[in-house]
Amino acid sequence: MIGHLRGALLEKHSHLAIVEAGGVGYEVFIPVSTYTRLPELGAEVKLRIHTHVREDALLLYGFSTLEEKIIFEKLITVSGIGAKVALGVLSGISAGDLLSALGSGDVAMLTRIPGIGKKTAERMIVELKDKIDSMAAGLPSLTASTSTPLNALDQDVLSALVNLGSPRPAAEAALKKAKSENAGADFETLFRRALQLVR
Repeated sequence: MIGHLRGALLEKHSHLAIVEAGGVGYEVFIPVSTYTRLPELGAEVKLRIHTHVREDALLLYGFSTLEEKIIFEKLITVSGIGAKVALGVLSGISAGDLLSALGSGDVAMLTRIPGIGKKTAERMIVELKDKIDSMAAGLPSLTASTSTPLNALDQDVLSALVNLGSPRPAAEAALKKAKSENAGADFETLFRRALQLVR
């Protein structure tokens, strides 16, 4: 089984990356949160891989962090949640917020994730609630409390991006990059730059 992949990034899309290693181009399905962390085309990329074997295919799912891979592998153990839905969950909510929602039984937060209905959210809570401690064990970055608090301006920009349909993890990454490029910028400048980055 492939557990890790390192090579040159040939292509990148919001759901897919092609990585060349040893002369072979590997097609790797990724969540938006990993996409936002990918380097420029041609640069070296390292991805943690979950190999999914089916009768008719061998599929690779890639993640920029161990946290994402662990959560993905827990999600696909939930009845009714396949790899595609699990990627959608990781694209629609941060790791810390997901653990927080599962731990508190927050169905409303989970159903805000595209593709997750009330019944699926309830199943996720029932089947994963007892596994939260093991998911977060040794991985403090998975806890919601480690996220950096946002000031009012950041919250406004983030809210505007999410309201326009951007997944929250992608919006957060775009906002962070926009702020690094435009220190002390006003709402309009930050929002316009973040909107360019998130697309």
